[in-house]
Amino acid sequence: MARNLFTSESVTEGHPDKICDQIADRILDAILREDPMARVACEVTAATGQIFIMGEITTETYVDFAAIARKTILDIGYTSSEMGFDGNTCAVISCVHEQSPDIALGVDKSMEAKQSGSETAENENGAGDQGMMFGYACSETKELMPLPISLAHKLTARLTDVRKNGVLPYLRPDGKSQVTVEYDSEGKPLRVDTIVISSQHSADTDIETVREGIRAQVIRPVIPAEYMDEHTKIYVNPTGRFVIGGPCGDSGLTGRKIIVDTYGGVGRHGGGSFSGKDPTKVDRSAAYMARHIAKSVVASGLADRCELQLAYAIGVAQPVSVRVETFGTEKIPVSEIEERILARFDLRPAAIIKYLDLRKPIYAKTTNYGHFGKENSGLRWEETVKL
Repeated sequence: MARNLFTSESVTEGHPDKICDQIADRILDAILREDPMARVACEVTAATGQIFIMGEITTETYVDFAAIARKTILDIGYTSSEMGFDGNTCAVISCVHEQSPDIALGVDKSMEAKQSGSETAENENGAGDQGMMFGYACSETKELMPLPISLAHKLTARLTDVRKNGVLPYLRPDGKSQVTVEYDSEGKPLRVDTIVISSQHSADTDIETVREGIRAQVIRPVIPAEYMDEHTKIYVNPTGRFVIGGPCGDSGLTGRKIIVDTYGGVGRHGGGSFSGKDPTKVDRSAAYMARHIAKSVVASGLADRCELQLAYAIGVAQPVSVRVETFGTEKIPVSEIEERILARFDLRPAAIIKYLDLRKPIYAKTTNYGHFGKENSGLRWEETVKL
């Protein structure tokens, strides 16, 4: 009989794509700290020896892009050319202009406000773009996230911890994890089938030292013993060498790890990525709201799995569609779940921003190890309400 397997991956903060995400979100936070109403769409690329910052930013404040980029890189741990990348010496180039006035027309004043003449706070702003956004939650873990991505994030976070606290001093910032979980016929996790970890390391460390250190200090403390058995396969640095890493080994780009940022491929994803975007971009704010609602559905016992889709038209406040999917796990009719959602939540962009308190410099702490599932983080979308 075919086994029911699902795999998700995560990356460390030193992965080239995550370097870019962190720079973009730190720039966003620096702007929002002084100008909460700013419009920010910041994109970053990274390559050998250089960072390129681009995008559309309209703000009344000034931030030093180069200083933020360098500090981010140094905080990650790229502090020497011996690692192939150095925040002290890399080039930082920027090409930024203000938000298009054509886009601003719809964000500044929604179609509803223009037609009715009513400019209530919730009706004032239109969506910053068209698109469909998804939120997801399930009962597999206490944080109501799928188990594969939950474990993958814990592994990469642990990789960073043991590198920075000196337990495994030969590790370098770049790294990835991958976890395959086997499920039973009812979709309940049975066991971990496969673990893959690749971590950048110093050139003078032999591969067996790296493998044994990661097995002992990363995998064993993270993966619950009840999910491991004699058939669990473990691959650590399977190529045998990972010295060249970071932007020296692979170019980086904001948003390219969007599946890592969300649900590891379990829940669908639409719209755009998150990092570097202020909350008028529904790519980010509506995805956060959809997670909050889906998590509240599961936490309220209305379903074991819930996926919520929201869709918007640029310049229009009200969503053009709302869809609830519970994959047959609902405890009450799905139509009733949808009715409760629409009765409880205002899904216009301005209302979402106010409800989730999104005009604050909170985004740098979302960047690494997933935007969802971070309990006790102070992130409003991870809280739940009774439905």
